[in-house]
Amino acid sequence: MTDYPHLLSPLDLGHTTLKNRVVMGSMHTKLEDRAKDLPKLAAYFAERAEGGVGLIVTGGYAPNWNGWLLPFGSMMTTEGHAKKHRIVTDAVHKAGDGQAKILLQVLHAGRYGYHPFSVGASTKKSPITPFKPTRLTSKGVDRTASDFAHAAALAKKAGYDGVEIMGSEGYFINQMVTARTNDRTDAWGGTAAKRMRFPVEVVKRTRELVGDDFIIQYRISLLDLVDNAQSWDETVELALKLQAEGVDILNTGIGWHEARIPTIVTSVPRAAFAWTTAKLRTAMHANGAPIPVVASNRINRPEVAEQILAAGEADMVSMARPLLADAEWVKKAAEDRADEIITCIACNQACLDHTFKNKRATCMLNPRSAYETELILLPTKRAKKIAVVGAGPAGLAAAVELAGRGHTVELFEADAEIGGQFKLAAKIPGKEEFIHTIRYYERMLDVRGVKVRLGSRASVDDLVDFDEIVVATGVVPRIPSLPGVDHPKVVTYAQAINGAPIGERVAVMGAGGIGFDVSEFLLHDVDESIEHWMERWGVTDPEVERGGLATKVKAPPRRIVHLLQRKSSELGKGLGKTSGWVHRQTLKDSNVHMLKGVTYDRIDDAGLHITLGQGDTAERRVLDVDTVILCTGQESVRDLVEPLEALGKPVHVIGGADVAAELDAKRAIKQATELAARI
Repeated sequence: MTDYPHLLSPLDLGHTTLKNRVVMGSMHTKLEDRAKDLPKLAAYFAERAEGGVGLIVTGGYAPNWNGWLLPFGSMMTTEGHAKKHRIVTDAVHKAGDGQAKILLQVLHAGRYGYHPFSVGASTKKSPITPFKPTRLTSKGVDRTASDFAHAAALAKKAGYDGVEIMGSEGYFINQMVTARTNDRTDAWGGTAAKRMRFPVEVVKRTRELVGDDFIIQYRISLLDLVDNAQSWDETVELALKLQAEGVDILNTGIGWHEARIPTIVTSVPRAAFAWTTAKLRTAMHANGAPIPVVASNRINRPEVAEQILAAGEADMVSMARPLLADAEWVKKAAEDRADEIITCIACNQACLDHTFKNKRATCMLNPRSAYETELILLPTKRAKKIAVVGAGPAGLAAAVELAGRGHTVELFEADAEIGGQFKLAAKIPGKEEFIHTIRYYERMLDVRGVKVRLGSRASVDDLVDFDEIVVATGVVPRIPSLPGVDHPKVVTYAQAINGAPIGERVAVMGAGGIGFDVSEFLLHDVDESIEHWMERWGVTDPEVERGGLATKVKAPPRRIVHLLQRKSSELGKGLGKTSGWVHRQTLKDSNVHMLKGVTYDRIDDAGLHITLGQGDTAERRVLDVDTVILCTGQESVRDLVEPLEALGKPVHVIGGADVAAELDAKRAIKQATELAARI
């Protein structure tokens, strides 16, 4: 008897049946953009099909060149394109039990196109792209609707089981249906009914071309989270019209890309938007259109998905990054191995941050993702006895993957618990998910038979009998050379997070990722409710306010915090591409005093003495604070390396012990996994 009966039950669509309720949501990996990468894309999707996913959605493919996201990007416009995609669809259909289905997402970027040929409902420029779109003529809009349908017909020829028509996230269809971006007065604008004519025509023409035995999934925006958006009644009206024209499944999207409210980062509570899906599902049933509705955003664990389905809030659940993190997510849930799932922690560091930097997306916790044909972990032909010193992210990844290949592995950790810097990260408000990474590694160390020696600081004598040694001893906080740095009011970031007494007035020295994390730790409590999170960010019921956009309710911060940076650049400039703005906005909303171009002079009973600026305009200040927290970098712990190398044994230095660079777990885990593949 499975613990997830709703999640794993089949879904009958009439003309076909999905084997379970799990949708692998669309995510652009960069493998879509070049035909030469399609074999890699095929392997990527096939591994997820093998892992039990019922329905897979590809990254977005433009229906014409004006709809490109990037110049010469992914598109489905010719018979040649369709023929090349057979390698993808065949791989998915042959994988596992052969029941997995795959949809091609048809996406027109509209004014989000990052190229000078972009077009839009109007000439209104997007705030997140540099190019002003050309306004489509009435005939141009009509042709674009037909281009969507043509792309779907080609997808059918390519062997896809259906298409997902991208109508959310602020892309072209979203731009057509809202007054925010559609100021037209022709047949495609001027009233709500005319604005929604475009997606209705897209679906109608698509169904006419593909027939009745082809899945049409439409991704509809339930919360635009921008001004002048659709009303809730208009959203429901659109959904009903789409269903009437032949949509089989309504997938849900939350927020435009330009919205200033986070929707997928780790600080967003789990299943924070499932209530919107429930709202749409209820409306569809009340209007006699009980079409399957898919919940999305921040659903990363089987128990969360099961709860949504069991409560009747949705008929399916969509997960993109969780299935990037673990291709066997569904299989592990079905086999009562949910504790072995690599849980997506929504860090965005290797997936979305890569996408928005035009790099191939992968996963911080699973660097094999989208590299299935390149980073291969085969059983070893010669088992070795290997010591791994240090149980932070690098050491844990190395130990688990080396043991998985068949080596005999012993893990030494000086602390009483595993986790290293991830233990600190898990204590930051909004980063509680990081604890699941530690739990995963703890479980896999046991499953793969790694001998773990906690509270054991390895010496050279402890390591002489091993064939090879992996040094992953991590980092320690760097203590700057500064008068008064040994004052009682001074603590390191590690001491602060681990419970050192902190006063009401605090100066945080260093505004890198750790400085921002420590500032949030000082200001807010952990595990806030969905309701509190919505109030803090200004999210409400779309029946109350168009697009679900409300006024923020700012909670008073727990402390007065000064965040200081030596550089003269804006604070937080080096944070993650897709999550950094969230951290900056959180601190701004909490009235953190952010100062740049700071010179640290000394620390004494009066506080932290600083100088702002240089030369004749320099200003000296004394920050009257109770506590000074050092976030001034890290230093590698490498004391074992030289004596071990003197033994003449192979020594591999990875993670922070190799390079001390903030909390760079992405590099550390990738380095560890690549090492495991080589030994």
